[in-house]
Amino acid sequence: MSEIKKIAVLTSGGDAPGMNAAIRSVVRTATYHDLHVFGISQGYHGMIEGEIKRLERKDVGNIIQRGGTILKTARSMEFMTEEGRKKAYESLQAFGIQGIVAIGGNGTYTGAKVFSEEYDVPIIGVPGTIDNDIYGTDYSIGFDTAINTAIEAVDRIRDTADSHSRLFFIEVMGRHSGYIALYTGIGSGAGNIFLPETEDSIDELITQLKRKGRRKKLFNLVIVAEGNKNGGAMEIAAKVKEQLDNFDSKVTIIGHLQRGGSPSCNDRVLASTLGHAAVTALINNEKSIAVGLKNGRVLYTTLTEAISKENEINKDLIEMARILAL
Repeated sequence: MSEIKKIAVLTSGGDAPGMNAAIRSVVRTATYHDLHVFGISQGYHGMIEGEIKRLERKDVGNIIQRGGTILKTARSMEFMTEEGRKKAYESLQAFGIQGIVAIGGNGTYTGAKVFSEEYDVPIIGVPGTIDNDIYGTDYSIGFDTAINTAIEAVDRIRDTADSHSRLFFIEVMGRHSGYIALYTGIGSGAGNIFLPETEDSIDELITQLKRKGRRKKLFNLVIVAEGNKNGGAMEIAAKVKEQLDNFDSKVTIIGHLQRGGSPSCNDRVLASTLGHAAVTALINNEKSIAVGLKNGRVLYTTLTEAISKENEINKDLIEMARILAL
């Protein structure tokens, strides 16, 4: 067992539904073990600026259902410098903080790894990103809520697409990861899905649309991840329009709606589990690791692995989506 008595928790990078549930879990698990907990506002920027305050059990009451993060989040260019990290360490020293739980994505993990190596501060990463692109866990906090938000939006679009016999191009988040697009496409019964991980052909899409037109399929939904190699939904729609001007096509970009809103039950349970596991890891003298959930069991992954390895998308799901859309 460690001699750690004071820990801190922060959220960094893009916000994700369920971050508050993770914060709540960290605070309540830590106080149960008689640890003092501090909240760092605005991620690594707040660590540099000393925006740190003590958190008690009551401070995290009534937040499990709230989206966003009560600690706020920010991206810090200064933390990427040695001078910035030195100031951050001095801030931690001023409060006597001996370990950190960092909730975020790859950028958060990268900062945590460098800082932990430089100052020998135990840091445990908790995967909080809607993109689900973190290695070492089946799902990241926020992903389930994001795809349910996207599905609800697409279901509504389907109603108007059907009513007007329209072709809709719907863009979802995913600059480098197609998880949101793939799950949204399968769950909504979309006709085509464009992912960053695949070499999707616009010519093939046009051929399919012509075939479906001959079958009297009067509307179609195309889900596009924002990081697709062919461009976003606007670009793909324009290219299709050049060759199929007989289609009444529309474009919808769901955007930041996917990041907001009350977290789903799955995200609340996942966040609670991983927050608890992160504090337990600190108590057990772990450092420079990330916690995840694989096949229903808590798994520890080194921050180096979590950063360097990809959470590869399931190719069988991609093939299944293609078959079901025919």
